[in-house]
Amino acid sequence: MSAPSPPSKIPTPDDVRGVLGGVLDPELNVSIVDLGMVRDIRVEPSGDIVVKIALTTAGCPLRGQIANDVRSKVAGLPGAGATRVEYGEMTQDERSALMQRARLHASRNAPPTAVPATTRVIAVGSGKGGVGKSSITANLAAALAARGLTVGVLDADIWGFSIPRMLGVRGRLAGIKTDDGKGKIVPHEIPVGAGRLRVVSMGLLVDDEHTALMWRGLILAKALEQFLVDVAWGDLDYLLIDMPPGTGDIQMALSRLLPQTEMLVVTTPAKGAQKVAARVADMARRSYLKVLGVVENMSEFVAPDGSRHAIFGSGGGARLASMTGAPLVGAVPIEPAVSDSGDSGTPVVLAAPESAAARELAQIAERIVTELFPPVEMSGCTARIFELAQKPA
Repeated sequence: MSAPSPPSKIPTPDDVRGVLGGVLDPELNVSIVDLGMVRDIRVEPSGDIVVKIALTTAGCPLRGQIANDVRSKVAGLPGAGATRVEYGEMTQDERSALMQRARLHASRNAPPTAVPATTRVIAVGSGKGGVGKSSITANLAAALAARGLTVGVLDADIWGFSIPRMLGVRGRLAGIKTDDGKGKIVPHEIPVGAGRLRVVSMGLLVDDEHTALMWRGLILAKALEQFLVDVAWGDLDYLLIDMPPGTGDIQMALSRLLPQTEMLVVTTPAKGAQKVAARVADMARRSYLKVLGVVENMSEFVAPDGSRHAIFGSGGGARLASMTGAPLVGAVPIEPAVSDSGDSGTPVVLAAPESAAARELAQIAERIVTELFPPVEMSGCTARIFELAQKPA
């Protein structure tokens, strides 16, 4: 018996690529074609088809699901034979390009918030508590405002809020009714030179800062969403978000609600702290958030006589920056003035601007503004175009 003749018409590579546009990455919900994952398509004379998929990592646990979806889509093409899926691994440049496409898709499909589209959003995170993340947030916010900018400060460390005390903010948050009849929370506003701080924290919604909140993760994520949707933030140059330590529900919610966020990771010189902080950077990348940079806090102790002592070791910030491929944007020394100013409610960059820590923090703020993440300066027309670009097509 003779072998069956090949089909008179077989699909072309373009036909195959067309149907693969309907295969979505299970995590990102974006076409694998749009993400650049389809590296090669080969159609044999018999009609059999070979599709090579570039994965972000060779051991991607979703490779089986992607392969099944590819076979299912290609099987619907007239004249298509068997489909074989081969795998490759993306280069670092290809992974970066995929991240940018994923962030663009997420920003166009993110739910609306009250944070203006032109606001630069920086989440300040750490792998563990006690590394001075909130102090870095408060001081960078004050340093940015001192440059004449309007800076929002969102204390998303809902269990361990400390921003109100560090910024000297007291009293409950008030509410207003907008023209459409909806209620909005009004941030506390603090003048800093020619600039402004607008502060929101769970600590400004409870009776006092000793109140313990015993909430589960989903409620925490909902609280973050309310702070982003139901707060009358107004125009902001920057929004700094003091994140809870670790990699939990709030971190994942932030990547969904504000995908334009960039992460500033705080660590200390100790190797253990650096290893834990690496998980935060990994979480950011898995959530397709860019890691803006690394800040090494408590880098060394500055004694009253000006001598410096590396009491927690050295190199943790540099090692983390090397691991993540992000820049080390600063190393902030330990000084009594830092904790004293935090307790008194005036950040050290304002209370003792000539101290070593304050000078380093001011330099970090300058590097953010001038190099790493400059504020968006636009005319009204350009701002409107930017706003529309953030919305779904």
